[in-house]
Amino acid sequence: MGLIEHWRDLARRFSHELEFYRRVLAHPHTSCAARLLLGAAIAYAASPIDLIPDFIPVVGYLDDLPIVPLLVWAALKVIPDSVIAECRQPKEE
Repeated sequence: MGLIEHWRDLARRFSHELEFYRRVLAHPHTSCAARLLLGAAIAYAASPIDLIPDFIPVVGYLDDLPIVPLLVWAALKVIPDSVIAECRQPKEE
């Protein structure tokens, strides 16, 4: 696999994950706690306000590395397995 194919695959998987989180947030059986945790993860990742400012080279992004996955992990722990399985299914067209 070449470098370009690797980046395309990575972008495709990232896109699938974003779609999964969108479905989870929209699912009626997703708890309020899970919605808040996922929303906090998305807001923290997109927010210009961080513990360590992003304009500091390399170190500025290191605070995102543990916080965002931790929030996503915590959200997925409180979502029922059936909801996760349903949202992971390929979208029917």
